[in-house]
Amino acid sequence: MKIRKAVVTSAGWGTRFLPATKSQPKEMLPLIDKPIIQYVIEEAVASGLEQIIIVTALGKHAIENHFDRSFELEHVLRQKGDERLLREVQRISELASICYIRQKEQLGLGHAVSITQDLVGDEPFALFLPDDIIEAEVPAMKQMLQVHDRYGCSVVAVETVPPENTAAYGIISPKQVEERVYQVLDLVEKPEPEEAPSNLGIVGRYILTPEIFSVLKETPPGKGGEIQLTDGLRLLLQQQALYAYRFQGTRHDTGTPLGFLKASVELALHCPDLASEFKEYLRKLDLPH
Repeated sequence: MKIRKAVVTSAGWGTRFLPATKSQPKEMLPLIDKPIIQYVIEEAVASGLEQIIIVTALGKHAIENHFDRSFELEHVLRQKGDERLLREVQRISELASICYIRQKEQLGLGHAVSITQDLVGDEPFALFLPDDIIEAEVPAMKQMLQVHDRYGCSVVAVETVPPENTAAYGIISPKQVEERVYQVLDLVEKPEPEEAPSNLGIVGRYILTPEIFSVLKETPPGKGGEIQLTDGLRLLLQQQALYAYRFQGTRHDTGTPLGFLKASVELALHCPDLASEFKEYLRKLDLPH
C-alpha cells in the first residue's frame, strides 16, 4: 500500500530552551531563515507524502499560522515589489495538505502517536520528530519508503552512535539482511553502554503499520506516566517483523541548545548565500582556548 500520510509530533514544552520557548513553540525557532518544523515538512513533501498531520498542544498557534495564508503580508510584499519573498511565503502555505490535532496532556511520544488514529485510518504512515533535521541528497524518509516497499513492515531509522551515548537512544538488536538494512530482533530503551545490544540508535524517522495503534493501547505507561513508542514497538515485534534502516545523510539534533547551535553553524556553511562570508567570519574569530 502506498504511504500517503505523515504524522509530525510537536506537542512538547521545549523546556530545554526556556525562557525562549515560554511563548513560542520550540519547533518555530529559526534555523537560518526557516523554522525547525519547516525542514521536516519539506522532507515529507519531497518524499512524496500527501497529507501531514501535526500533533500540537496549548500555545502552538504559531505553527498553524506559519503554514496558513497571510494575505496582509502578501499584500505588503506585493506593494513593495518583492516578488522573491512573495513567492516564498505563498509556497509555504501551499506545501501540503496539513491538519492539526491537539495532545491535551504530555503523556509521551507513544500517546501522541495514538491520538492520530482517526486521522491516519487503517493504513501505514510516516512519523517525523522535528528535533531531527536530516540533510541528504535523497530525503531520508524517501530512502525509508523504498525499504518499506520491499518488506511491507514498519521501519525505524537508525544511525551509529558512540558507545558512551547509548543511554540517550533506543538501541536495536540487529540482524543485517542487506546493506544498511537490519531486521530488528529486539529494542532496548536508553541502555547503559555495557547493556546495549549494538551501537545502532533509533532517530526521529519511522514508518509504522496501523497495528501500532492497537499495540499502543496495550502499552503500559513508563517513567513519569508516559507511553513510550519504543515500548509499543517491542510489543509490535511480537506480532510482525520490524526493520531498521541506516540512512544516508547527516542528522542534526536540534533538541538541545548545543545541538541547535551546531546545526545552525553547519547549515549556514552549506547555504550558498551565506557560506563564503560566514566562513570568513569564523576564521577571524579570536576564540578562547
